[in-house]
Amino acid sequence: MSKKVVVAMSGGVDSSVAALLLKEQGYDVVGVTMKLFSLEHTDLPPQYRGCCTLDDVEDAREVCRLLGVPHYVLNVQKEFQDHVIDYFCSEYQKGRTPHPCIACNDKIKFNFLMNRAAALEAKYVATGHYATIADGPDGLLLKKGVDAGKDQSYVLFGMGQEQLAHTLMPVGQYSKESIRAMATEAGFSNAEKPDSQDICFIPFGDYKEFIKDRVAAVPGDIVDMEGRVVAQHKGIEFFTVGQRRGLGLVQTKVDEQPQFVIRLEPEANRVVVGPEEFLYQDSMWASRVNYVLGQPPAQPVNVAVKIRYKSDDAPAVLHPGKDGALVRFDQPQRAITPGQAAVFYQGDVLIGGGIIESSIP
Repeated sequence: MSKKVVVAMSGGVDSSVAALLLKEQGYDVVGVTMKLFSLEHTDLPPQYRGCCTLDDVEDAREVCRLLGVPHYVLNVQKEFQDHVIDYFCSEYQKGRTPHPCIACNDKIKFNFLMNRAAALEAKYVATGHYATIADGPDGLLLKKGVDAGKDQSYVLFGMGQEQLAHTLMPVGQYSKESIRAMATEAGFSNAEKPDSQDICFIPFGDYKEFIKDRVAAVPGDIVDMEGRVVAQHKGIEFFTVGQRRGLGLVQTKVDEQPQFVIRLEPEANRVVVGPEEFLYQDSMWASRVNYVLGQPPAQPVNVAVKIRYKSDDAPAVLHPGKDGALVRFDQPQRAITPGQAAVFYQGDVLIGGGIIESSIP
């Protein structure tokens, strides 16, 4: 059986230790750094914690040199532009709030890179994700990482049995503290390198500035819950559900309730605002649902649902449908945001997930 594995190496400590662990386990390791976009001519802020700088490439290359394994750089800027950045911008134009890491994992790491791995005659692709893969009675299971504070299973809900069978995630069985300790012991210069944060292709952290140069914004009305015009906006792509700041509203009464973005109406090009109570919903619809085992549950099941990356799991009942799934929460949830992912768990097992829609069919 082939034990050749392509390790996606960002230059960070997690993917570096993934390569280390696999080398120690006897795998034939090949390090690959994917050039997702260009930052060579960008004046980066001192606190930048993204990827794709020349330093990141050099960090990955140095780790591979210490491990005595080959290292390659793959230019995937076109694929990243098509499947991640363009998708990111178009979703905002539709009044939705996307999660680009999910698109990157789905289209780049576990699709494009897997195809490249096959060309290198490697059976596996490995990443530094904090998640684990285990055998189950009906197939392979995707489970949360041991370190609850670092768990990244949420962004991997699109994986299926074929991908799991050819994927290794060795760091998911350890705490972040243990991973850094292993990197230090191995002499890696990136052992204390800060974790990547926010959206990697937006180095200054301001998504509004990023999309301003890439979309043709259309001004429109901001209306209250009764449809009365209360202000103007410069484009619905600059708003997201639950937003309070930057609405341009003037408070006229001392006891007036704070206003939040309740929903976006792209067809009418309107931003609807109202008191916080209107942000709570007890049910939602998810489209493009993927079930890790390949089949939906035969009947409604109790699950814990994560509606954004850093949210707590919320108890709910999942009702699988023909073109998606209905989720009914035990308690109303705040700011359920169209375009974000809703991911379903039973215990620490991820059973599936989909994309939140603005209404229930």
